[in-house]
Amino acid sequence: MAGTAAAAVVIAAGITVPLVLNNDDSDPADAAGVTVIEDRPDPLPSAPEFTYYNQIGPPPGSPLNAVEPLSLKIDAETSGTSLPEGLVGLSLEATDLADPALSGDNPEMVQSLTGLGKPLLRFGGNAVDRRFFWTSAGEPLPGNLKGDKAHPVRAVTPADLERVATLLEAVDGTINLTVDLGNYDPARAADMAAHASRIFGGRLAGITVGNEPNGYPTNGLRDPSWTSDDYLKELKAYADAIYAAAPEVKIIGPGVYTQPWWEPFTKVDLPQEKVFSFHHYPLSVCDGKADPYGEPTMENLVSQRIHDHGNGYREAALEPANAAGLETWITEAGVSACPGSNETTKTHASALWAADYALSGAEMGISRLSYHSSLITCQGGPPMSAICTGGEYLQPDGTVDERANYFGLSMVAEMAPGQFLQREENGGGLSHTYAVHHEDGSVSVVIINANNPETDAQMEVTLELPARPLTAAMSQMTGPSYTSEDGTMIDGGRGEAVPVAERLTLPGFEYGSTTQKFSLTAGTVTVLNFTFQP
Repeated sequence: MAGTAAAAVVIAAGITVPLVLNNDDSDPADAAGVTVIEDRPDPLPSAPEFTYYNQIGPPPGSPLNAVEPLSLKIDAETSGTSLPEGLVGLSLEATDLADPALSGDNPEMVQSLTGLGKPLLRFGGNAVDRRFFWTSAGEPLPGNLKGDKAHPVRAVTPADLERVATLLEAVDGTINLTVDLGNYDPARAADMAAHASRIFGGRLAGITVGNEPNGYPTNGLRDPSWTSDDYLKELKAYADAIYAAAPEVKIIGPGVYTQPWWEPFTKVDLPQEKVFSFHHYPLSVCDGKADPYGEPTMENLVSQRIHDHGNGYREAALEPANAAGLETWITEAGVSACPGSNETTKTHASALWAADYALSGAEMGISRLSYHSSLITCQGGPPMSAICTGGEYLQPDGTVDERANYFGLSMVAEMAPGQFLQREENGGGLSHTYAVHHEDGSVSVVIINANNPETDAQMEVTLELPARPLTAAMSQMTGPSYTSEDGTMIDGGRGEAVPVAERLTLPGFEYGSTTQKFSLTAGTVTVLNFTFQP
């Protein structure tokens, strides 16, 4: 139920400390229990005229099941974690660096990526150790690399990085590169790092050595006896070579999905700064035999269990990283890593999951999330991808399309950074809530109403705010059904939300009242931004 996750937030509360403005000795930004909102007793200005948001209701004539009302109280104290700028990004194959579509001169790509805020583009995937060849000297492709029509072997050169740099500049994004570890060559990796550092400058977030090296012993990239200790030896050789060529570049790793590999990376001694990273696809038991709850089915996707299980897995990953004082990123994620289509791919339900997964991860302390995607055509391409290209199979026509999960990520990406606030919630059926205090003093309240949009009635919400609000701007992602593949929209359109200052007002908004009552349609992600008396 909705109250389960919130209870953990409340328990984490510390001692309340009064907010002191304009004080250089103020509490750290991510301290827990710091009071950041004060309800001033001054008289409010006269209420302005409001134009109210027209929320889409349930389908006409649908059998409406009652949903338990949601009671949500937002506290004035911080929880101790922040919603960072640039949280949401995409993970692409390393060979995609050679794709001319990744250019600042491509308005379709620029528009799509701009809807993800200031995205981190991570390049790696299975391609990097199998079909990717870096060369700054115009060398021919090695004969040992194998690909196919859909996944060709590609060389990537400094000219490709320069083209990608124009895209990063256009979308104000950053980049995480992966170098080939499958074909051991530290010197080649160092050469790529040197060129990347020169070309991308501060937009280069770091370099990862190899993709999911924990899988090497079973996928043929290493002998079956190869272990995490062997990986760390090879990692250190790469790190030393990269440091000699580009000492300011961070190493991001290990980028694995096996828990025993996490802690050894956090403890390995490398000359440069490290960032801890891992991969996560919660519904990847493809046939469901080993774990029926891990099978990619709609029933599993729209359950409380996937939320709780995902939180548990990420909390376990954060433990060694926090102990080592390392920042934590999820450099590859999605609903499922199972190949091909399944009940969850391309659906509105995956958009609801994506929004919740991003926000819950950030609230736990994860600062970057790259959703694995593909530049292959929508027709015949990977169905789990957040974006894809138009045209016949493997014949892209230059257009870029966004799938449902993209819009869930966009709802989060378009939020301003800030500190998470403590909250208490009860009821709401299958729903999840978050609250963020922004630098301008406003508060965003996010309510993910994941109840069934085809069968469930609107959810009645009673919201208690920590101060008297002057405005309540609303944005909402909607969809007609869990299984809908083309019906996910933001504010009635297939694009990013409008800026907060241009949004319409929450229907039923009570000017100056700390108690707000309203209804929310099932299958929605609603972002409410409240401003208060300055």
